[in-house]
Amino acid sequence: MIAALGSRYEVEAVDTKAPGHARELARAAISSGTDAVATLGGDGTLNEAADALAGSGIALYPLPGGSQNVFAKLLGLPSEIVDSTARLLESVDLWQTRQVDLGRANGRAFSFSAGVGLDASVVEHVDSNPGRKARLKQWYYLQTGISAYLKSYALRRPRLTIESGTEEIQCDTVLIQNGTYFTFAGDRAISLCDGVNLDSGQLGAALLHLRSPVRAALTASRLLASSASPSGGTITPLNSITGLRARAHDGRELPLQVDGDFAGMHSEVEITIEPQVLTVLATPAMRPV
Repeated sequence: MIAALGSRYEVEAVDTKAPGHARELARAAISSGTDAVATLGGDGTLNEAADALAGSGIALYPLPGGSQNVFAKLLGLPSEIVDSTARLLESVDLWQTRQVDLGRANGRAFSFSAGVGLDASVVEHVDSNPGRKARLKQWYYLQTGISAYLKSYALRRPRLTIESGTEEIQCDTVLIQNGTYFTFAGDRAISLCDGVNLDSGQLGAALLHLRSPVRAALTASRLLASSASPSGGTITPLNSITGLRARAHDGRELPLQVDGDFAGMHSEVEITIEPQVLTVLATPAMRPV
């Protein structure tokens, strides 16, 4: 792949060594006069590079190297490495870029999704077992979700208060979407909200009400069963918002995830959006895969 890209580009290939290293490399690229940064890894690597490149005007291209590659799919880019490399080689002639939004969760960037509550608890556990994550993929998330719910939510679940505009709503978990879809389960797209895309300047959110194991299972099945945005008693959608604030009713700290990476425990989480701050090497005509 590097040799192929070297036939059309001047390429400097650098391996990341630890979490946060992709962010450092992208920042260094800004000062070096680089025209574009291509990441080869999962959405966590992409997240770090996007955070660093926001507002710089340097184009970002996500080569698929993770289990889901959600951001690349949302941009309409190929999900296979050979096809994606070919697309990047073709891009040198036209060099068509697009401006997309970035969300922020307590200042931490996210390109397509964030979550507070059970979702983030699942991500924390999955991240601690990368081998099983790579081998079992979405099935490991489902298995871990059941375990996390029974352990931490079935008897003493944290009640969240969500503030958005003048609304104040109670729920158990909140999922935030910055794109046409929240994520993918294999090839199946999962959408939580309507009217959101990567350059809409708005976010969508789904407030989940998980009052019993039966309701939790019903909510999970509805999210996984269709690419259409869910609604009903177990899910309250918030469409076309520019931010929200989440806190636990009893003051406890809440888990946060951004782009599928655990982002720590927080007493309060503030979600905002930065419209069209990230330059990507993809045309507006491309649609999610």
